[in-house]
Amino acid sequence: MSDDEAAQTEQLGRPAWTGEHVVLTGSCSWTDRTLIEDGDWYPRKTMSAEERLRYYAAQFPLTEIDSTYYAPPAERQVALWAARTPDGFRFDVKAYSLLTGHPTRPKSLWRDLRDDLPPDVAEKRNIYPKHLGADAMDEAWRRFESALRPLHEAEKLGAVLFQYPPWFGPRKDNRAEIEALRERLPDYRISVEFRSPRWMAEERDRERTLKTLEELGLVFVCVDAPEVSELPRVMAVTNPELFLVRFHGRSDSTWKDTSGSAAERFRYLYKKEELEELAGPIAEHAEEARETHLLMNNCYRDYAVRNAAELRDILSR
Repeated sequence: MSDDEAAQTEQLGRPAWTGEHVVLTGSCSWTDRTLIEDGDWYPRKTMSAEERLRYYAAQFPLTEIDSTYYAPPAERQVALWAARTPDGFRFDVKAYSLLTGHPTRPKSLWRDLRDDLPPDVAEKRNIYPKHLGADAMDEAWRRFESALRPLHEAEKLGAVLFQYPPWFGPRKDNRAEIEALRERLPDYRISVEFRSPRWMAEERDRERTLKTLEELGLVFVCVDAPEVSELPRVMAVTNPELFLVRFHGRSDSTWKDTSGSAAERFRYLYKKEELEELAGPIAEHAEEARETHLLMNNCYRDYAVRNAAELRDILSR
């Protein structure tokens, strides 16, 4: 890296708003393969992982880490993320799949917990919390919390995202699981994204869901998603510390197709007019929170970073 490049990457990407209400935009990944290999957004294809993160942070003050969904992070790696970004940068971190009831590959478990699995369970393609038992799950929660500590101590941990699967509906046991989040991660800001439309289907469902999150101090994740998802575009602030919106694109044809890559599933480039239409409600709710995170999950080639920059510029005006 040249001296000029090094100097540039010590800077922090420009926010949309500053002051009493801070609005940050960014992409849900800075390491997506199609962004690195198929695009020309990064100045050089030969950049190291450290150089890419430093360059990204000089363009945007916010990102989301999704690799933590597929496997729990090592504390050393988390410390490197904190060290390689300037003050003021924010990482939202996606919770490990095991903690949200998603199918989880046994190989992604910590080795000692994996070794304790019964042979018939260890050979399964996917496992779920029921396969580990209460004590092992408590230990998984403890280790996940501990691994994120370096980001928290560096004041760079935005929120821990709990994205629940479509089959996680508004039942009594699932409500209890959400209520337990604060006890599991008492020091961290927690955001909740529902993929089941039933949480917000009717007005009374919305009111109950939002009231519960507000009482627990949890951040409701607003989503912009394809119509076929049946997820309503509801914008609400349930914690005055953070207003959070994730943009999943509007591709009906790929939303339910899990046979390909995540990049192909969320392959959608927002039109400027679509972002301008969303900017008004976003600006209104941003005034209700100390900080706003606007994250583009249409991580195909440079779509997410292009749209994040466009939305930032629209809101800046």
